[in-house]
Parts: sequence; C-alpha cells; structure tokens
Amino acid sequence: MCTKIRIPRKKIEVIEDVMGSDFVGQSVKAPHSSDSVLILPASFVKSDNGTGIVMSVPAHAPFDYQALLDSKSGKNKSINNDLLKNIQNIEPISMINTDGLGNIPAKDIVEKMGISHQDDPKLEEATKEIYSKEFYDGILANNTKQFAGKKISEAKDEVKEWITKIGSADILLELTNSPVKCRCGTECVVKLLSNQWFLDYSDKDWKQKAHRCFEGMNILPNEIRSEFDKVLDWLRERACARQHGLGTKVPWDKEWLVESLADSVIYMAFYIISKYVNKKEINGNDLTDEFFDYVFYGKKDSGEIANKINITKEKLEGIRNDFLYFYPVDSRHSGRDLVPNHLTFFVLNHVALFPEENWPQEIVVNGSVLMAGKKMSKSMGNIIPLRDAVRKHGADPIRLTILISAELLQDADFNVEAINGIKNKLESMYENSTKTKAEEIPELEPEDKWILSMLQNLAVNVSQSLDKIRLREALHHILYDFDSKLQWYIKRTKSKQRTNISGILHKILSSRVLMLSPFAPHIAEEIWEKLGNSELASKSAWPSSIGIEIDSKSIQTETLLKSIIDDINSILKVTKISPKKITIYTAEQWKSKAYNSILKNVLDGQTNIGTIIKSLIANKETEQIKKDPDFVKKTLNDILSEPVELRKGRMNIGQIDEKQIISSELSSLVKNDYDVELSVFSESDSEKYDPKNKAKVARPFKPAILIE
Repeated sequence: MCTKIRIPRKKIEVIEDVMGSDFVGQSVKAPHSSDSVLILPASFVKSDNGTGIVMSVPAHAPFDYQALLDSKSGKNKSINNDLLKNIQNIEPISMINTDGLGNIPAKDIVEKMGISHQDDPKLEEATKEIYSKEFYDGILANNTKQFAGKKISEAKDEVKEWITKIGSADILLELTNSPVKCRCGTECVVKLLSNQWFLDYSDKDWKQKAHRCFEGMNILPNEIRSEFDKVLDWLRERACARQHGLGTKVPWDKEWLVESLADSVIYMAFYIISKYVNKKEINGNDLTDEFFDYVFYGKKDSGEIANKINITKEKLEGIRNDFLYFYPVDSRHSGRDLVPNHLTFFVLNHVALFPEENWPQEIVVNGSVLMAGKKMSKSMGNIIPLRDAVRKHGADPIRLTILISAELLQDADFNVEAINGIKNKLESMYENSTKTKAEEIPELEPEDKWILSMLQNLAVNVSQSLDKIRLREALHHILYDFDSKLQWYIKRTKSKQRTNISGILHKILSSRVLMLSPFAPHIAEEIWEKLGNSELASKSAWPSSIGIEIDSKSIQTETLLKSIIDDINSILKVTKISPKKITIYTAEQWKSKAYNSILKNVLDGQTNIGTIIKSLIANKETEQIKKDPDFVKKTLNDILSEPVELRKGRMNIGQIDEKQIISSELSSLVKNDYDVELSVFSESDSEKYDPKNKAKVARPFKPAILIE
C-alpha cells in the first residue's frame, strides 16, 4: 500500500493514496522510532511507486501541505467524523531554515499562488521553487537533533548512512522500465513467492565457465561483446519456477512449473529428440535419465538403455548421432533486448549442462523492426499482420526490405516506399532473365574484361560480407552497387553498337541470382528457371569465384574513361553550354613516371611533399618536376582520394598509354552522348590544337578537357 509519512516532534501522520481508503485512519509505526502515525489520503501518491511509503513534510512540501488542508476540509468521504476531529490539531512543523523563506514556506507559496486543491498543476512549480532554494541554501533546524546546523545538500548522504546503520533501511529493487505488460496488454505484477526455486547465477565458478565460453565464441557484431560481460557480472539469483501458466513440472517439486526462460535456452537439444517423439518413433513418457545421459553425453551401453525404453539400439544410436551432428550450436540469432536475459542464460545453461566441446560457437544480435521510423504498436495502428503483408507485398520483398534497411544492432525500418523499390528491382531482374541466353562468350573486349572482373569482385565482396553477417552490405553489393557498373557496361557496348553480349549478360545475371537466392529464394528460383537451369538455385554451387581472373588493366582503363565522362558532365552542368567540339589532353611521359614514383611513395607510407619532391628532382627522368612543383601536391591528393585497391592496381600495371586508350575507347561514347567529335592529344604533341593552353594542366589519370 502506498503511504506518505510526515514526521512532527512527537506525533506523525501519514498521507496515503486514495486507492487505499480502507487504511485511512489506521496507525502504523515510523521506520526509525516507535512513534505512531496516522494514514491520510493523497491523490498524488502512486501505490505502484517503490514501497509506496514516503515521508510527508507539510511545512516544506507544497503537495503535502495542500493534501493536509484537503483532509481537514471534511470533503473527503474516506475520512470519518471522528478522524476529522483528531486531525484538526495537526500543524506543519518547520525543520529547515532558509534565508528568504518563511517558517512554513509551503503554506506561504500555496497561498501566494492561489492553490486550492492537491491536483492543481501549479503545485509542481511551487515544489521546484522551494526545493531548489532549500537544497542549496537550507540549514537543518535544532529539532533534527544530530543533523542540526547542516546544509541539506551535505546532510542527505549522512541521513542515508545513519538510517541504514540503525537497521531502518533496506535495498529496494525497482523496475526501471515499468510498467511491464504482457502481450495481451495486462500489466505484469512482480510477486515474491514463498519456497520459490532459483538458479544461482551468482556462483563464481559458473560465471567463470560462462566467461570462458564467451571469450572463445564469435559475437556479431563484436561491439556488443562487452554487454554480455557486464550482464554476466551483475547476474544474481533468478527465479526458475512459477505456479501458473504453461510449462513442465519441476521434477522434484510438482507444485511448481519450470519458468519459460529457464527451460527454453537449450531447446536446440530438445528439437533433436522431439521429432522422434512427434513421429511416435519413441514414447516421451519412457525417456529416462539414462536415455538423456546417453544421447547428450554418450554414457553407458546403448543396447542396455534401448531395451529399457522399448526402442532399437540402432534408433537410439541414430538419435545420439543426430545430437553429435547438430552440436555444438553453430550460431544463435536473436534480438538485442534478449542480451540481459535469454541469450546470457543460453550460454550459462549450456556450460552447466554440456562439456566444453559442445558449448555454443556464435551469437548474432540484431535490432528491432520499425514501421515508417516508429516503433510498432497496436495503439498506434501501425502493425501489419505477417500473413496480410505477405499476401499484399510478397515474402521476398518484405524480407529484403527489412534486411537492406539496417545492419546488425540497428533497427530496421519497414515502409511502403522501400518495399515498392525492392519489388521494382526484382521485377526488373526477372524481366532481364527473359532477354538473355546462355550463348558462347566471344573474344573479350576491354569492357567485357572489366565487367567480368567486377563480377569476380562482387562474388568476393558478397562472400566476405556474409561471413561477417553484414547482410545489408551484401544486398547492397548485389542489388545496387553492381547495377551502376552494369549500366556503364551497357552504355559502353551500345556506343560500340555491339550485339554479341547476351552470353556475358547471362553469366552476370546467373551469378547475381545465385547470390540473391539466400535472401529472396522464391523469385530467385523463378529467375533461375527462366535462365534455362533445370536444377534449383538453392542447390547450386555458391559463386565464391566465377572462374575468371581479375584484369587489372581493364579496371584502370574503365575507371579512367568513366572519370573523363563524369568530368565532362560536370563541366557542362556548370557552364550550361551545348558542346560543338571536345578535346582531351593527356599528360606527357615524364609526368607518368613521376606519378608512378609518387604512387610508390604513398604505398610505402611516405606522403611528405618535400621528401617526395627531393627524390623526384634527384632522378633524371623526373627532374623536370622543379619547373612544376605544384604537380606533386595535386597528384598526391589525386592518389590519396582513390581507393587503396585502385592504387595497388595502378602500381601493378605500371604506365599505360592514355592517349591510345581514350582515342580508341572513348570516341564512340562521346559521339553517342554529345553528338560531337572527340580529339585527343598528348601534352607533348608539337602540333596539338590547344587555343586555351589547357594541355599543361594534364596529369596522369586526370587529363585536361577543353569543351567548345
């Protein structure tokens, strides 16, 4: 019952929640003395807050003062006439002296603010004003005995220490996230039961074994590992039995049921056995301790145990082999909200019941699913029943929308706009599957070598992402990142008017569908069949390698060509001109040699401009750098802005003939995109067309561009 206590000199009265009107007028004892106190009603005291018992100080607490006035008024029906007469003489007693405040500050501020009842919202403001001033400036009065003369801010901890020392205080455990409600909406009430059974998670040896298990297992994402360690350290005794609801009876005490979090943490082992019971191949009522000792630990003779439970020796050994096949648990996936309970219990109970070779190998923790950025709630009306969602949108789009919206630990955001985007992407892949055939791939041109190299990179990147359970990253590679590369490839082949790429497109789509299969199995199988395959995609080999060597030169070539097109588009966007002529200038030979030297320095960890310039000047092939020292700074920035893999690729292939590559591979693309002719010159060409003197600013992989 929720009470609020006031302590005067010799008499104490208690103000209680109106919910407990049956207790109004009764006497109780103060926790630190033998004085009797009365229970009086107060609407602002909550019966579900802590113990429900708080000290009442009407002289200094505006809420308490007004509640006392309301009790004296005779309007409260829970106060009978006899009690009403007894409380008329109760007056607030001051215990704090504060400069600027009166002897009864609560009375003064209630009258000043015109407060007339204890539900007046102005009481909050009144309380803040008095409490703030008294806490920092208030001095305890003489009637507080050993604490007299002390500041409130200083005496707070001393009072706590004193009341604990005299045995009038105890530790109170509270639910910080209350109220807790079950799935049906009913509020859950924590109740202490007599003779209840507990699991002693505070046992040091048990904790030590669990810590060892966590240290040896994989936790994804790894940053959540510390949370498991903290939970394990503070875990104490936990009730493992209850008296109502569903559950298995506690074997040694039939009055109790095993609580759900206590018996659900090793269900992986239970599933191995339950299928035999469900098929009626073994009788669940016949299973003895010897049966479980054999299946889980390999103890005793299988034939002897089989005879006792009326099954064949072969069947019993088959169950044991099933257990050995599925154990240890390779990977346990669950939500972050289960870290402080179920997932930690999962490890604790496994290390208690099984030998170390059968301890769990991995835990994967994910976030929750939001609906359009908000937590799903029945009251908000933003919950979509799973069957309805699948019927309307399809299982694959729903699964992909959730997976691609967040990585592990992050909350996935499910919304209609995102799911429509995924559906369009899948429909596009399905449509493309009807347009390609498994034709023989012709002799590869530069763009073919590049796209197949990108496909090989895709297979490697997706495999690495899946190994780390970075599903969002893997899907981004499959559905979006590779799409931009495929669009460039199509653009290149169209500019060349090629008609022999069906075989390459078929290989690309086949590989992507195989990678997509674990995420969207239904549409993947449909596309796989359209591509002419008779076997299931899910049973085909994972494309960790597509059997093609990565062509570093083609990667550098296409990166160069694409960057030039991007630069042209940027210039046109800024200048807003309609091009009549486009001229490109490539860097002269000494700059290419200087570039390679700077690139080597960067890969070796040297990025000091002064040091690099000195080494270039000391080399006869690059000594011309002294005429253009700014080249080093710009080139260094160019290199540092590129991915490391691209830098390594350039180092491996050495110098390339940019003029030849651009002339042969970009002319048709420029003609197709801008309907103009492309002219290409080297900076060192003596008869180059260069009316704006642009050639001198050309750098390796950064040719100069003139648009007229």
